[in-house]
Amino acid sequence: MKKSVIVAVALMCVASLFAAPKKKAKAGDGKIKIGIINNPPSESGYRAANVKDMETVFTAAKGYDVKTFYSLKNEEQLNAAAQFITDGVDYILLSAAATDGWDKTLKAAQKAGIKVFLFDRMVSAKDNLYEAAVVSDMAKEGETAVAWLKNQKLKEYNVIHIQGVMGSDAQLGRTGALDKEFAAGTMKKVVQQTGNWSADEAKKIVESVINSKEKFNVIYAENDDMAKGAVAALDAAGITHGVKGDVIVMGFDCNKWALRELLAGNWNYDGQCSPFQATVIENMIKTGKVPSKKIINEEKGFDAKTITKADIDKYGLGD
Repeated sequence: MKKSVIVAVALMCVASLFAAPKKKAKAGDGKIKIGIINNPPSESGYRAANVKDMETVFTAAKGYDVKTFYSLKNEEQLNAAAQFITDGVDYILLSAAATDGWDKTLKAAQKAGIKVFLFDRMVSAKDNLYEAAVVSDMAKEGETAVAWLKNQKLKEYNVIHIQGVMGSDAQLGRTGALDKEFAAGTMKKVVQQTGNWSADEAKKIVESVINSKEKFNVIYAENDDMAKGAVAALDAAGITHGVKGDVIVMGFDCNKWALRELLAGNWNYDGQCSPFQATVIENMIKTGKVPSKKIINEEKGFDAKTITKADIDKYGLGD
């Protein structure tokens, strides 16, 4: 009898060795662990809306345990991603500060069984390293804006080009089409300098050009905040701008306050950039179905001569 018990216990031990491995545990309370890496909400009105969208969709009440990290520096974002991998999150949602440098980190996440979704911005890594990207077509945003500018049929185009954070998907896309015009000689590059998405930095760039006495008639700012800073410099110098002014002012993102500047005729153009990607990502997480590797937001550009209050109410961000 004792011998048979020993044999039975031995068999149970052997069976346990060959049992199916347990699935990766969720957070202690059974919630789905998500690490969100984004630019800080203070970056711009667009980013504030983007952060709010993520916070609204991925809540504890809906079963998510969310950790967030905000930085405009790629190296800091990479370190945060490494920590999320160590923490054993189930998903990483990433809006990269710069397109390059993510291959190693994405491979580490994949090896750990962590699914990565890109939002807002692309990275240069191979697409088999992430589940899907829900993004704006930044190159198309630039092409749409430059096509609008060319349609103004100016006698000459002397452009102050204020760029976003260098190397970001938004900067690369919105710069590309304008660079082609500079290279072709159809437009003159008065200055091309990063304003780092900052109104204050953009104001200083335009002030410097004004003080140099160099001629310009277009300001192409790669977000609304920088356009706002540029206009502050024009106003301080008594230079007219907008529909009836001497300088064309162009921005991106479609904050409501910026679109109101268009409606008032103070600015000329604003390119839409949709910040709402959270629901699309959540649907893929819930269903496990990815309809496309790259899901593009539908966007348009707005002209001060045709924009309406209804457009502002429908497409404007913030208050």
